[in-house]
Amino acid sequence: RPFAQSLLRFLGLIFWDTAAAQAFGGVLVILMFKNYRYLFQESFLSLPGWLALTTSLILLPTGVLAVSISVKCSHNKQGTLMYLLLLLFCLEMSSAALAHSYCVRTASRLESVMGYLVHQHNWTCAQDPGNNAVDVIQRKLQCCGVHNYTDWLRISYHPTCVPESCCKEKHSHCRGDLRHVDQLSEEGCLKKREGQLSFAMLYIFWFCTVLIILELLAGISNSILMRHQPFHELRIL
Repeated sequence: RPFAQSLLRFLGLIFWDTAAAQAFGGVLVILMFKNYRYLFQESFLSLPGWLALTTSLILLPTGVLAVSISVKCSHNKQGTLMYLLLLLFCLEMSSAALAHSYCVRTASRLESVMGYLVHQHNWTCAQDPGNNAVDVIQRKLQCCGVHNYTDWLRISYHPTCVPESCCKEKHSHCRGDLRHVDQLSEEGCLKKREGQLSFAMLYIFWFCTVLIILELLAGISNSILMRHQPFHELRIL
């Protein structure tokens, strides 16, 4: 019983701290798909982020109850804590499963979408940087093409240049001239975009997995303390 109380108090404090980290992961996923909505039209892809935000809000009262019960047991509080832990378990299992599934699904889709946008791009040498989806991505991520700048040469009628959005920021005079390859971004946009996507989704997946384990420990600790309550006081369950 003393060990269960100490563990429950510790886990309650952990739940407070992890609420902010969980909210960060949720906001990261939501903003990522919002900023690149022209690549992913499906609005449900941000669902793991919204589930993570919901989880972070529920973690706060859960932590308060866990600390309170570790100080003074109350059958009403213990029953409520069990319900909250069960709700958190369901939310985090769903969020982790969706994050893992979307990480695999969107990675394969991303290459075809990027390739399509590159093929649809229409540019000429020495023009001002465009504002279509490809130019926005290339400037924001400092990348060029799907895999590298040679992707533009395969579909280009201008074999001497690439879009100006491929230029590195430090070269303000760059016009996409292939005679100055050193002024172009070396890395392709697919690799950088996949890196951002994988980081956000794996962050949600592993964070939820760790929280599930902690919540199971909290549930076990609460169950040990509930054994010391008379059965008739646990009618709330």
